[in-house]
Amino acid sequence: MKKDNKLKVTYRVNGQIRVPEVRIVGDNIESQVLSIGRARQMAEDMGVDLVEISPNAEPPVCRLIEFSKFIYLQKKHAKEVKAKQVKIEVKEIRFGPQTDDHDYEFKLKHAKGFLSDGDKVKAYVFFKGRSILFKEQGEVLLLRFAQDLEEYGKVESMPTLEGKRMTMFIAPKKVVAKPMKTAEELENEKVPEVAVKKQPQQKARKEYTGPKVEGEDFDD
Repeated sequence: MKKDNKLKVTYRVNGQIRVPEVRIVGDNIESQVLSIGRARQMAEDMGVDLVEISPNAEPPVCRLIEFSKFIYLQKKHAKEVKAKQVKIEVKEIRFGPQTDDHDYEFKLKHAKGFLSDGDKVKAYVFFKGRSILFKEQGEVLLLRFAQDLEEYGKVESMPTLEGKRMTMFIAPKKVVAKPMKTAEELENEKVPEVAVKKQPQQKARKEYTGPKVEGEDFDD
């Protein structure tokens, strides 16, 4: 309710508009300049309101529309703009200068998820005590991390040593929004997708009858 009141105070309507002439616009209305009296009369004849939308224009621009509908459209537009705003968070991932492969892969998986969600990644190597002697090793680790994430993000700043931390920032790559598909299109895609995945697996199990070679996996 408070937001509605703020919007109503923002716009002048009908008798509140006190200028000699205005430019009128509206649905199915030709833009033209009229005296304020003629514009008010036109709005009254149409059963709508005269709403000032651009007070600083020469002359001010007014829209012929029901004021309640105008407020509704303004609120709807504000919600749509807010929904499109992307809130980017920064997720931290910490390494040691001698991080093992298992821990590295675990953190790499998380970083891919963060970047896919549109968040930035702050990756850093923390040097504790005498481990600062391995700063070159820490830099190599961060650069490897950036290379493994090149499909998901781009390096925003190269590794920088500050105190006991060597830090690097990776920003998510911009993803071009694709047009939303209809429910019918999505439903039609489900059948061939499952068929393509299952058929090769079933065929491989059925046709191969020889001994299994160590190190090979026919079940993918």
